[in-house]
Amino acid sequence: MTEDVSPTPTDWLSLPELSELLDEPLGRVKRLLDESHLVASRRHGAPRVPAVFIADGKPLSALRGTVIVLQDAGFDDDETIDWLLAPEESIGAAPIDALREGRKSEVRRVAQALA
Repeated sequence: MTEDVSPTPTDWLSLPELSELLDEPLGRVKRLLDESHLVASRRHGAPRVPAVFIADGKPLSALRGTVIVLQDAGFDDDETIDWLLAPEESIGAAPIDALREGRKSEVRRVAQALA
């Protein structure tokens, strides 16, 4: 039996789409990125944010601290997103799924071990 290693499926939101979804001006969305409340990939041109990073019309509250831990460990934005979306054996799920389930401490402990 092979382990499912596919990343958490997600839609990707452009900054204008994110602005509309969050009901915030584009400048505020850019500030959310600058302050690590959200993280965006620029792999395919304009910055895009995984939709799973949004919960109840706001950035997932547990995301910011985890993103900062990963940045401190030397991860760039794309590596951070990849780690959050990919299944993590020690957590038993993709880190973003665990964060959405309220397992912030567990996810951050694993992230800190990557440094």
